[in-house]
Amino acid sequence: MSDALINGLAGAGGGIIAQLITYPLQTVNTRQQTERDVKKEKRKLGTFQQMCQVVKHEGWDRLYGGLGPSLVGTAASQGVYYYFYQIFRNKAEVASLERMKAGIGDGSVGMLSSLLVAAISGCVNVLLTNPIWVVVTRMQTHKKVSKPSLPGRALTPLDETIPPTAVVDPPSYGTTHAIQELYDEAGIKGFWKGVIPTMIMVSNPSIQYMLYETLLNKLKKRRALRKDGSGVTALEIFFLGAVAKLGATVVTYPLLVVKARLQAKQAVAGDKRHQYKGTLDAILKMIRYEGLYGFYKGMGTKIVQSVLAAAVLFMVKEELVRSARFLLTKGPVGRIKSKPQ
Repeated sequence: MSDALINGLAGAGGGIIAQLITYPLQTVNTRQQTERDVKKEKRKLGTFQQMCQVVKHEGWDRLYGGLGPSLVGTAASQGVYYYFYQIFRNKAEVASLERMKAGIGDGSVGMLSSLLVAAISGCVNVLLTNPIWVVVTRMQTHKKVSKPSLPGRALTPLDETIPPTAVVDPPSYGTTHAIQELYDEAGIKGFWKGVIPTMIMVSNPSIQYMLYETLLNKLKKRRALRKDGSGVTALEIFFLGAVAKLGATVVTYPLLVVKARLQAKQAVAGDKRHQYKGTLDAILKMIRYEGLYGFYKGMGTKIVQSVLAAAVLFMVKEELVRSARFLLTKGPVGRIKSKPQ
């Protein structure tokens, strides 16, 4: 089994576990991002309070709306990303060794090369998996609203036995409903809504992995100086992943909000301020009607969710890679022939 495939499968497994743990936070965050608050009235409810409101009015299941396609998307995204990342990373390492033989550099992959590798891998990932995330966004932002059981008509003597507060739950909103709704609204091209800001957002994982690998390499060099030969622990990987994701999220969050606005269900009638024709139109309308605050809605929730998810993902991925290599070689990881550095 190739190293790229091992990393791809480990990335998918780590992503699924991280998604299961943090999904309710992701659902609340997506709803915060897509609130079209033209009066600039800041939400007074905190993240936990909003979660409680969703449970109270819509049920526990709404916190996990879109979980099925989201898990598929996470597995696909992480698998595709890590697979291509490892392939491009290997090519970058070979190129660095060739330059070292020619008397240029020390044979290591520099920060700029790491950034480029992550960016290319991210672009491939976005183009292949964007349709899945559009459907997930639709399902996360769909609100379950109960309707009166006797709408639009006067009560008859027979109706007097029915409590006046009786309601009828709307039909369930599943994956097929979201797909059909999206297709009816915008056709095939609708599945690539928000692809432009998402493509720009490849800088997020680029910054994330650049920071992660830089910090990890520094930590490994410091540990290499120790005589006890101790390696990097899973807990340290957890914190490195958290720090890297925090830095990337703060820089790219406004693009994430624009992407969510475009991928959520669009208002086809009524207030034109809530209708976005494209990326530029969304940005201009948000600036005009909501100000800079609109670009940072739900940022606190996102930081908690994304940092926790990234930390779990890195920790689980590294442990899965280590375990896979151990099983394939039937010996300690240290016996594996190391890659050129």
